[in-house]
Amino acid sequence: MTELWVERTGARRYTGRSSRGAEVLIGSEDVEGVFTPGELLKIALAACSGMASDQPLRRRLGDDYPATIRVSGAADREQERYPLLEEKLELDLSGLSEQERDRVLTVVQRAIDQVCTVGRTLQSGTKVDFEVVDVGRD
Repeated sequence: MTELWVERTGARRYTGRSSRGAEVLIGSEDVEGVFTPGELLKIALAACSGMASDQPLRRRLGDDYPATIRVSGAADREQERYPLLEEKLELDLSGLSEQERDRVLTVVQRAIDQVCTVGRTLQSGTKVDFEVVDVGRD
C-alpha cells in the first residue's frame, strides 16, 4: 500500500509525498506555486471522475480523446466546508449521433457513480480519526 505524508517546509507550507516518489506543494492561497488543501480536494474529485470515465470514453471516442474536467465550489467560511462542488466534463461529442451521445452520457455518469472513490466518499461522508503522536518521548 502506498504511504502518504506531508512535511512542513515553512509557515503554512507543506510538501505532500508518496512512497512512490510523487510530490505536491501545498500552502496558503497567498503563496505562489502551491495548491491549497481545498484545491487538492477538488482536483482529486475531478481526476477520479476522469479516471472512472476513461475506459467507456476510450471505447466510444478513441484512445486519444481530449477531455478537460473543470471543478469549482466556494467554501462556506462560517462552517469551513464546501457545501457544493460542481464538475464539468468537456468533450467533443460532435461525431456521435444523438442516440450515441445520450448513451455516452449515461455510461459516463454510471461509471463515475460506481467507481469514483473520491466522489463516493464525499457524497456519503466519512469518519476521520486524528491523533497527535509525540515522537520526542521514549
